[in-house]
Amino acid sequence: MSSAGEDFVARLEGCAADTERLLDRLLAQKPEASEIERPDRLLDAMRYASLGGGKRLRPFLVVESANLFAVAPEQSLMTGAALECIHCYSLVHDDLPAMDNDDLRRGRPTAHKAYDDATAILAADSLLTFAFDILSRQETHPDPEIRVALVRELARAAGIGGMAGGQLLDLAAEGRFDDGKPRKLGERDVVILQSMKTGALLHFACIAGGILGSAKAGEREALSRYGHAIGVAFQIADDLLDVEGDAATLGKATGKDAASGKATLVGILGVEAARARLARCVDEAQAALSVFGNRAKTLSEAAQFVAARRN
Repeated sequence: MSSAGEDFVARLEGCAADTERLLDRLLAQKPEASEIERPDRLLDAMRYASLGGGKRLRPFLVVESANLFAVAPEQSLMTGAALECIHCYSLVHDDLPAMDNDDLRRGRPTAHKAYDDATAILAADSLLTFAFDILSRQETHPDPEIRVALVRELARAAGIGGMAGGQLLDLAAEGRFDDGKPRKLGERDVVILQSMKTGALLHFACIAGGILGSAKAGEREALSRYGHAIGVAFQIADDLLDVEGDAATLGKATGKDAASGKATLVGILGVEAARARLARCVDEAQAALSVFGNRAKTLSEAAQFVAARRN
C-alpha cells in the first residue's frame, strides 16, 4: 500500500483541527437553551473522551464526501462532529470493565480509569445523545428533511442493526453469555459482525455527504459501495495491527484478539490472505468512486490511507 501524499495528510490534519475546534465550542461550559446546567465533572469527562486525540477519520470522510457536492464546510463539520461524538461514546463503553476492560486509549488512561465507571458511563451516554442534538440544529442544514435523514441514518448505524448490535455479537462470540463458551464463527459471520460493529459508522460517514448534498441515486449508491469497502478495509487493517503492531505506537494494548479468542478475518484467513483481501477492498472502494472522476481523488487516497495505517 502506498503512503499518503503531503496534500492528503494536510487535508486530514486540517479537518482534525477544525473538528477539534468545533467540539471544543459545542462542549463549552455555558448551557444551551432549554438545558438547565452542565455539571463540571460530567462535562470534563465528555471533553476528556472526545477532545485531544485521534485522526478524526470519520469527520474527514463526511467532509470529503460532502465536498463532492459543494456542501458548505460548516454543515459537513457539524455532521462530522455528531458522528465523532458517537464514535467517542462507543470507545468509552468499549473500554469499560464489563466490555473490553482496557486501561489505555490513545496513549493515556481510559475514561473510567481517569474518572470512574459511573462518570464514564454517564459521559458516554451524554455524548451519544449530544450527537443527535447537533444533527437537529439548523446550523447542520437548513432543510429539516435532510436533518431528519441524517438523524435516521446515524441512529441506524449506531444502534441495534449497527454498532451496538455488532458489539453484542462480538461479546457473544467470546462466550460472554449463556454457557460461557466461545462461539466458532465462520467468515460470513465475522464479516457481518465487523460490518456492524466497525463498518456501520464508517459507512455513514461516506453517505452523509450525499445526504447533505442531495446527491442523485447513482451517486448515493456509489458512496454506499465505497463506504462498505472502506469499513471492511479498516477492520482488516485494525486486526493486522493487533497481530503485528506495536503497543507504544498504537497507544493501546496489542495481541488482545487472540488472547480473548476474538474471531477476526486475520484469524480465519491468515495474515497473507487477509492482506490480499485488504488490497481488494481498496480496489473496490476506488472503483466505486469512478462516477465522480478526479473530484474524488482525496477519497480515493483515503482508501489507501485506511489500509496502510500504523496506528
